[in-house]
Amino acid sequence: MIELDRFTKKYGSFCAVDRVSFQVTPGEVFGFIGRNGAGKTTTIRFLATLIRATAGDGMIAGYSVTRQPREVRRHLGYVPDTFAEFPSFRVKGFLDFFARAYGVPRQIRRRRVEDLLERLGLAAYAKTDVRKLSRGLKQRLYLARALVHDPPVLILDEPTAGLDPVARMEFKSLLKEWAAEGKAILLSSHNLAELADMVTHVGIIERGRMVVSGTLREVLTKTDRRPRVRVHYLGAPDRLETTLRNLPQVRWSRTENGQVILELVESSQKGEVVFAQVLRTLVMAGIDVVEYQPLLPTLEELFMQATAGNALEESQRV
Repeated sequence: MIELDRFTKKYGSFCAVDRVSFQVTPGEVFGFIGRNGAGKTTTIRFLATLIRATAGDGMIAGYSVTRQPREVRRHLGYVPDTFAEFPSFRVKGFLDFFARAYGVPRQIRRRRVEDLLERLGLAAYAKTDVRKLSRGLKQRLYLARALVHDPPVLILDEPTAGLDPVARMEFKSLLKEWAAEGKAILLSSHNLAELADMVTHVGIIERGRMVVSGTLREVLTKTDRRPRVRVHYLGAPDRLETTLRNLPQVRWSRTENGQVILELVESSQKGEVVFAQVLRTLVMAGIDVVEYQPLLPTLEELFMQATAGNALEESQRV
C-alpha cells in the first residue's frame, strides 16, 4: 500500500508541494497527473526516499518514508524518468547485480532474472552491453530492475516513454498482471489518453495541491462537459438531420468518420434517461441505428478543466 499524509515540501520560501494526501491500495493503479512544475516529480521522489519532506510523511507497505527509508526501498520498485549509466554491465548481469543487492536468494535470483528477461522481451539482449541499448530497451530493463526483488509497491515515472506501440501494449498487459497479483502501483505519464486505459484511480496535482482525486469513473463524471453520444446509422443523412433538428434534447451535432456525435442539453433528468429518450426518438423516426454509445468525458478534458484557472492566471501574468 502507498499512503501519503499531508506531504509538504518547501525550497526556501517557495512551497513546491502543499499538504498532499492520497492512498493506493493493493491491486489499484493510481494515475498521478500534473503539469511540469506542479509538484508531481517532487512527490514521487519523496516516496522513493530521494528527498526529505518539510512536513508530513508517507508509508510504503507499512513503512515510514521519513523514519524507515531502508525498509521502504526493500519493498519498493521504482522506475525514474531518466536513466543512470552503469559501465561494464551486460543486461543479465545488471539484473543479477541488483537482485544480489536486494538480497534475493541465489536459486530464486537466477529463476527470477530469467523470467524477467523473457517477460519484458530482453532475452535476446541478455549479453548486450547496457550502454548500447536503445531508449526503449533501457526502459524495459529498468522495469525489470524494479521488479527483480518482487516488491509489493511500484512507482513508475513515465514508464512507456520510448516504447514502440507493440511494447506499449505489452506493458499494459503486464500492468494488469501486476495489479492482479496485488501490487499497489503509482503511475505517472503525460500521455493522458494512454493513461486512461491503464489506471483505476486518478489524482491531479496543480501548483503543489491535489485538485482532483478518486476512481477514474468518479473523476470523469465531475467535468462540466455536457453529455455526448455517438450514433452509427445506415441510410441517407437527410432523415437523421431532420429528426435531430426537432429534438429538444440535442444541443448540437457533428459528423465524424461517417458517424454522428451529439451533445445533449443540460437536464434535471439523469443522463441515462436522456440517452434513452433520444435513442427511442431516432428509432421511432425510422433511423436504422447500428450503434448508440454514450461518451464519457476524457481524461484530457478533466485535466484541462481542473487546471484551467491556473493556466489563465499564468497567461495574464506574462
